[in-house]
Amino acid sequence: MSVGLVSASKKSVNYVLSKENGGSAAVVVIGGAEESLDAHPGNLTLHILKRKGFIKIAMKRGAHLVPIFSFGENELYQQVSNPKGSWLREIQERMQKIMGFAMPLFHARGVFQYNFGVVPYRMPIHTVVGRPIPVTQVSNPTEEDIEALHKRYLSALQELFEENKEKYGIPEHKSLIFT
Repeated sequence: MSVGLVSASKKSVNYVLSKENGGSAAVVVIGGAEESLDAHPGNLTLHILKRKGFIKIAMKRGAHLVPIFSFGENELYQQVSNPKGSWLREIQERMQKIMGFAMPLFHARGVFQYNFGVVPYRMPIHTVVGRPIPVTQVSNPTEEDIEALHKRYLSALQELFEENKEKYGIPEHKSLIFT
């Protein structure tokens, strides 16, 4: 927290965005614990369709939204197979509900060997930043307002991904999957 990090709670994000002179940015990793259980190499699934709290806060504060995507994140670790409906996934989801965070079973390489360990594989991560989406401040946004801005954000994120995927090794036939 001494370097400016805060929790992703509504209260914390509102605090960061309430500075009188502006100049603060709130960076929120939207997918969270649920998405971490699907972070397998080659997977492009984002758990974002039901995540609209960040949209509502942006509208209440008049904070612009900036779509960002990092290519290569899911290639840093191998995760034990845990498809939805499997016994492992059921246990992981129950533990997530109890503890508030997910426990993916992952491995990568060791410090002095490349066979097994928790040090990430040596893979590049390329983070691309899209054009800001201007947001007009609305003290009490309606569900329709929130839904419209959310769709606009998803569209901008998809466009950012499509514009950059070939540069970073994603086959042309692959696309982001929003759940």
